[in-house]
Amino acid sequence: MAQAQRKIPAPAVTPETKPFWDAAADGRLVIKQCTACGQSHHYPRTICPFCGSDATEWRPASGRGKVYTYSVMRRVPEPYVIAYVTLEEGPMMMTNIVDCDLDSVRIGQAVRVVFKPSEGGPPVPMFAPAP
Repeated sequence: MAQAQRKIPAPAVTPETKPFWDAAADGRLVIKQCTACGQSHHYPRTICPFCGSDATEWRPASGRGKVYTYSVMRRVPEPYVIAYVTLEEGPMMMTNIVDCDLDSVRIGQAVRVVFKPSEGGPPVPMFAPAP
């Protein structure tokens, strides 16, 4: 029996996060990097959480990462995996692991970004097992 598709609510797009969602609509993952201290960070915000500088800019991300931790949400109509993925560039993203058997997800597993449609908003970056 095919698993039902979980509906993804449209994310709140603000002026601060609009470039992130615009890139997602183009199938690209971008993250912020501070030009003062060189650290990359996620979630999208103007001020660097490491040094407090407002000298941040959008940079393309590889879309590759590893599962840091995860939990399978089963007590819902359509079960899903919620996870933290450590991106190759360093920041960690809270996300979903998709396009796989829920019981096959493992800590340290290599994953790649995929973009899933939301209800009336931009696509949302999620991660699937890397080939």
